[in-house]
Amino acid sequence: MRYSFLQFLILGALTFIFVGVLTPVMRKVALSVGAVDAPTVARKVQKEPVPYLGGVAIALGVVIASYAALLTADFSMESFRLASFVLLPAVAISIMGLVDDLRGLQPWPRLIAQTATGVIVAVILTLTDTMGVAFGNTALNYLISVLWIVGVCNSINFFDNLDGGAAGTVAVISTFLFFIAFDRQQILVSALAIVTAGATAGFLIWNRAPAKIYMGDAGALFLGIIISVLTIRLRPGVEPEIASLSIPLALMAIPILDTTVAVTSRIYRGISPLTGGRDHLSHRLMRIGVARRTTAFILWGLAAFYGALALSIYTWPEELAIPLIVLGAFSWIAKFIFFIRIPSE
Repeated sequence: MRYSFLQFLILGALTFIFVGVLTPVMRKVALSVGAVDAPTVARKVQKEPVPYLGGVAIALGVVIASYAALLTADFSMESFRLASFVLLPAVAISIMGLVDDLRGLQPWPRLIAQTATGVIVAVILTLTDTMGVAFGNTALNYLISVLWIVGVCNSINFFDNLDGGAAGTVAVISTFLFFIAFDRQQILVSALAIVTAGATAGFLIWNRAPAKIYMGDAGALFLGIIISVLTIRLRPGVEPEIASLSIPLALMAIPILDTTVAVTSRIYRGISPLTGGRDHLSHRLMRIGVARRTTAFILWGLAAFYGALALSIYTWPEELAIPLIVLGAFSWIAKFIFFIRIPSE
């Protein structure tokens, strides 16, 4: 069955409203239980304690909206099963993130949990033959899927270091992901992408600078799993094959850039890559005098640039794919050089 653009738009709008209403409720809950992010270490940029649990609102919004859409559309056990293969691992890793928000966990247990989740999802993707661009080797499919899931999950988590930065960027990525999936009539990917865009945009009402609530690890890890799995399941179906492979990379270019800059600078300084710090893109922009709110706009704009690049590669694969890939690669390298030259501290 083919669904119209308007139907998806309504789904995204309803999710936007639901999360926009639910987020202040979760803010009150967070304040009542003392789940706040206090500026007690040097890497914190806020001046006052800010409540967590915004990620719970995002996760509830995405899960409830997704299953509600399934029930009101052409419900089938097959569609329910495929949706659950995305949503349940995301909920599981979000629960671990919530524990980290409330009690604190060491980096290694978190990485192990993410890797275990990545392995489980990779096995599901391979067994159900739902990888968008599969390679000829099963072991290679497993390896790339696990690395992508863990990498994207950590990139989104690392990227959540600025009021509105991660939420707005994920909203932009999800929107461009939806456009491609909708054109391909990948119904499930389209629905989950527009729901994620609506949820993060609804949360952004309360998370934009100055933030009244943070998503925390519960939200960042949940979104990391959702985005990583959706980009793997996206099937652009364009030739040459390098065009299809480049589209997920283009969509995730800015979170990947942020992680690459931070990890590279930490290794160079002899610091563990898993250690937190004020060495991300947002911190570096503010360090050269860019205002916090303007920094968020810049990050959203950069994500939109690469989202438009991915959409253009999909739209004109034979004519423009290679030039656009080269343009994207060189512009990414140029940004890496620009940001890495800004002092890390």
